[in-house]
Amino acid sequence: MASGKTSKTFMWGIMGLLIVGLGGFGATNLSGNITRVGSVGDEDIDVNEYARNLQQDIRAIEAQTGSAMPFNQVLAAGIDRAVLARLVGQAALDNEAATLGLSISDATLSEQILSIGSFQGADGFDRESYRFALQQAGLSEIEFEGEMRADTVRALLQGAIVAGAPMPSTYADTLIGYAGERRNFTWALLNTTHLSAPIAAPSEEQLAAFHSENADQFTSPAKKRLTYIWLSPDDLVAGIEVDEARIAALYEERIDQYMVPERRLVERLIYSDAASADAARVAFDAGEKSFEDLVSDRGLDLADVDMGDVTAVSLGAAGEAVFATQGTGIVGPVETSLGPALFRINGILLGTETTLEQARDELHAELATDAARRQIERVSEDIDNLLAGGATLEELDGEGGAKLATIDWHLGSEEPIAGYGDFRNAAASVSASDYPEIIRLDDGGIAALRFDEDVAAALQPLDTVRAEVIAAWQADETAKALAAKAEELLAQVKSGTGMDELGLTARAEVDIMRSDFITDAPAALIGDVFAMTAGDAAVVVGADGTVAIVSLEAVNSPDQDNVEVAGFRNILAQQGDAGLSDDLYAAYARAIQDAAGIYLDQTAINAVHANFR
Repeated sequence: MASGKTSKTFMWGIMGLLIVGLGGFGATNLSGNITRVGSVGDEDIDVNEYARNLQQDIRAIEAQTGSAMPFNQVLAAGIDRAVLARLVGQAALDNEAATLGLSISDATLSEQILSIGSFQGADGFDRESYRFALQQAGLSEIEFEGEMRADTVRALLQGAIVAGAPMPSTYADTLIGYAGERRNFTWALLNTTHLSAPIAAPSEEQLAAFHSENADQFTSPAKKRLTYIWLSPDDLVAGIEVDEARIAALYEERIDQYMVPERRLVERLIYSDAASADAARVAFDAGEKSFEDLVSDRGLDLADVDMGDVTAVSLGAAGEAVFATQGTGIVGPVETSLGPALFRINGILLGTETTLEQARDELHAELATDAARRQIERVSEDIDNLLAGGATLEELDGEGGAKLATIDWHLGSEEPIAGYGDFRNAAASVSASDYPEIIRLDDGGIAALRFDEDVAAALQPLDTVRAEVIAAWQADETAKALAAKAEELLAQVKSGTGMDELGLTARAEVDIMRSDFITDAPAALIGDVFAMTAGDAAVVVGADGTVAIVSLEAVNSPDQDNVEVAGFRNILAQQGDAGLSDDLYAAYARAIQDAAGIYLDQTAINAVHANFR
């Protein structure tokens, strides 16, 4: 909310810049008998004010997008309604201020105008600049000063409504108390070694019952049976011959990738003369100064002398000396084009050499694949024409190398063809009424598919998924056995027996918050811990079958000295204050609008809009 001399001056300073900036655009000015587009109580909404505000909002959007905005788009985006709602809100405040008798003095108004930078000349306020800027914006001095006075009064009224209404500290305290609360606890994960006996193999009856009771785990999803043809570059590469000269040419073109010289991570400290450089080296060798000290003595930072990774060639005359050194360390002084310098080698990046013979297969595959893609592009035109002529996919089997296949497709399909996004999208949307058409795949291949029939979801026979059923049964029985064992051990933990004494590997956690994550623990562990009270112990069973015992030692309040907690509290307080202020003002604005009554003249509004079309 604008309040106080400083904020109002700043506000009108921006207004002054806006007036000057919009001067070049011209201003809409309506003449005739229409003077208002509506009113709130006794306060009219001037037709020219609505036109100016609408124009300003459109220009602002056009400046952001860099393109003109047709007026039909303005209406579709609701910009006109937003402008009108803003002016209705202002008029409601003006009407309320008039009812309350609020205003500002001429002296205060004059002081505000004189302080606006856009109206200043070489010797201060320039009245001619002031008049010209207002004329360009289509405003008279009386209109502009009236708007300034009204805006200042509105700011005073708005400030009076929301001032002194901060959100109670209980708001931030409650949220911080929840989010920042901490727990100290000990927990241990159980595994099959803690069981008195291994899980026995299931009987046929147990498997059959488990298969039936958990049918959803062993039911195949609903699928679409599709017939498709597919031609991939990989299908053609083996049959494409590549001229050796082209392989050699591509190798030479990329020689920098295959012949990478040794590089070194180097810092260079340059001196103005040899004596200074020699003295620095002596001080370094004597242990009197580190390289960092020498850099600092020159008034530099390490970033100023860091050259990054360099080659011998890039170092010029100094390259031989720097690259002749074995390992890291200081080299020099060495003469350079900029003067004598000390070099510090921080690391060595060995060069690599890949011969043409070593790179041949890779280059051949790339050139062959490019040729295959071009060949597929030619084939795709033929297949497209044949499909358009009514050819079936079966008739196109082998065309240009294309292969015919079928797939029972669903979202989880793992067949190679299902890995292509464009194929998946086509498979998801295809129906019995669709005709096959070319699908271009992202590796340069093509495909075309046809919907054959829906395959309903079905429970797979036990014999078909026997291995999966046995594994699931064993996992379920193991989880049950571990949970039972955990309950047995829990009684001893509650009686004071340490987890280590029970053969468990105990892990102590300190100051854990709700948002933390603990590796290997059941996902439910932290949530369960925060539902416990100090001194409690419990068994936690994860959705994945993991089982743990946890003992809660302490419940700690948020660490108020923690920088993150303090920062979070400030953010919550600011958000709370802003939210409460917005709600108070919104309620007040609705109340004064309802009390005053709103009238809108659609004919006048349409007349304004006609000037923008």
